[in-house]
Amino acid sequence: MAALAVLLAACSGGSGDTDSSPATEKAAQLPSWVKQALSAKSGPDVAVTMGSADFAVGDNRVVFLVVRGNGALVQAPTAAIEYALAGEAPRTAKALLQPLGAHEHAHESEVEPHDHLDVTDVYVAHVETPKPGRYWFVADPAGEKIQAVGTLEVQKQSVAPALGAKAPASDNPTLASAPAKDITTAHPPDTELLRYSIADSIKAQVPFVVVFATPEFCVSRVCGPTVEVVERVAKKFDRGGVRFIHVEIYTDNDPKKGFNRWVQEWNLPTEPWVFLVDGAGVIRGKFEGAVSVAELESAIREDLLAAS
Repeated sequence: MAALAVLLAACSGGSGDTDSSPATEKAAQLPSWVKQALSAKSGPDVAVTMGSADFAVGDNRVVFLVVRGNGALVQAPTAAIEYALAGEAPRTAKALLQPLGAHEHAHESEVEPHDHLDVTDVYVAHVETPKPGRYWFVADPAGEKIQAVGTLEVQKQSVAPALGAKAPASDNPTLASAPAKDITTAHPPDTELLRYSIADSIKAQVPFVVVFATPEFCVSRVCGPTVEVVERVAKKFDRGGVRFIHVEIYTDNDPKKGFNRWVQEWNLPTEPWVFLVDGAGVIRGKFEGAVSVAELESAIREDLLAAS
């Protein structure tokens, strides 16, 4: 328990890696059901490494890693989830290990190295949170002698635009207004994602997928190769009537200058984000943090194309 308290205090925040608990948390303050869950299984107890943070009342997609004390990742195919507000009985859910985009179904020789990325899979769970508040969260990877614990801070409404809301009509730069090197940090430039603006797509009443991400400055273990994921999925929908758009995160692509105006227009508290917007300009799907090719492709077919 003492080691767990240290880990909870040490979890770092930032672009995609979110605090799993405030530094003032003590192991003695864990709810009784959490203590019981941790004591019921042998092996170390660690702090969950979160890859999403914008949780609201309703269904939430929770992205996370389970990291051993030596930094190695736990990669069991599933993990059992328990979560609850303090004082309430825990609910259950199941997390699936999702392969990250460009690496999915690829042989090792086909995977391009990323100096900033050492994660090829993340856990994804969908949890229902009926009330706002702090939910304690325990992940138990199948067949592994380790458990991870953290918290989900659930608000009445999400900070980022909600499902069903109108998409902000941001006039992000395109290749028609600037060279690729000025509007993307991807190497090589993701030119197919730089042809359309959000504003023009809404005006034209064309459904689109927009990714807010910064390939060069993605340094979190859980942000993933998100732009590469969108590029790969875009090829599957070539001439399918859906536009794919990439918007960078920082002003002048300089992290020291903070989030740019397009990120601010969408009120995004973290990065990366992917949104699915229909021809009426309504948000039909969204993903915070890393997303797999399978998740995104399925959402486009079910939430975007099926509704059109």
